[in-house]
Amino acid sequence: MVRVDDVYQKVLALANKEQRGYITPQDFNLFANQAQMEIFEQYFYNINIARKGQGNDTVYADVDDMLEEKLQIFESFDSLATILTYYPNLPNYIYRIHEVHVENRKKAEILNTKDFNTCRNGGPLLKQSSTRPIVNIRDNVMMVVGDNNATINPRFIYYFRVPAKVNWTYVVINKQAMYDANPSTQDFELHPSEKNQLINKILKLAGISNQQPDI
Repeated sequence: MVRVDDVYQKVLALANKEQRGYITPQDFNLFANQAQMEIFEQYFYNINIARKGQGNDTVYADVDDMLEEKLQIFESFDSLATILTYYPNLPNYIYRIHEVHVENRKKAEILNTKDFNTCRNGGPLLKQSSTRPIVNIRDNVMMVVGDNNATINPRFIYYFRVPAKVNWTYVVINKQAMYDANPSTQDFELHPSEKNQLINKILKLAGISNQQPDI
């Protein structure tokens, strides 16, 4: 994790040094969450690029391991009891599902919409079955089917959740916002190595907001 107050103080110090004005706590929290999501979403893009890339296997492995380490904190799973409270719709805290298991721990194959429909309407070699269930996730709705296109309830889903919403909490003393850690405080959930990138992104967002992109 990255302490939210560490980032806030650094952002303010750099903005003040350049005499670019004051960044309010409300604006900071807004920019902080946008910066965190941009970095988080970039992980998945970078993993796809790394796995499609050609060249040195050692370099690929190092990059892949590093990205996997950064994503570990966001990996979670839900069991049948939780899934059935929202199925087939998915809750907003799920960012991306990477495994779906049905009865007897069979793993359903996750397909894009085109391939999913082709399997459901295709010949015997393509068609799903009880031993080869398939799943499609579209518009935050999940569908799992097996024999005769019968819908199957998933038993477990493994997914990456959305990072918790950052919140720098404060009290006002002598007209100054002072950090006040309390149960509502939420640090960045990103890997500690992302601290400098967070600071840079927040400053950039603040500069754009203040029409001073060179901040």
